[in-house]
Amino acid sequence: MIRKMESRDLEQVAELEKVCFSEAWSWKLLEAGIHSPYDVYYVFEQDEQILGYCNLRILAGEGEIQRIAVLPPFRRLGVARKLMDAMVDFAVENKAAAVTLEVRESNRPARNLYESYGFTAEAVRKGYYRNPSEDAVIMWKRNL
Repeated sequence: MIRKMESRDLEQVAELEKVCFSEAWSWKLLEAGIHSPYDVYYVFEQDEQILGYCNLRILAGEGEIQRIAVLPPFRRLGVARKLMDAMVDFAVENKAAAVTLEVRESNRPARNLYESYGFTAEAVRKGYYRNPSEDAVIMWKRNL
């Protein structure tokens, strides 16, 4: 089930962050985010376990996907696709003209997912990621 993230989810999402990202967002940052007027957070929950979550920020008529994460055993089962659906729908409902994101250059599965939604690579940020150091590909989906 996809639903908006709530305070009761913070512990599980903070743990998911540690599993999925070398530079995990803190519990405090996640808590601030769910109260931000610019952000929407969704979780994918099954049997009271959060298998994935995502964050979309909307500012000045544009969306930015800031996070999408799925626990490793549940990848390639459609969880990320359902989270993407929720974010794109939210962006359209909130009249965003476009959505952008950054992704590790080597993260081919994520890039394939984004490309399947019509995102295209438009630029590269050299050395954007650390642990390990890697370039970020900036992708856009324009004309929502």
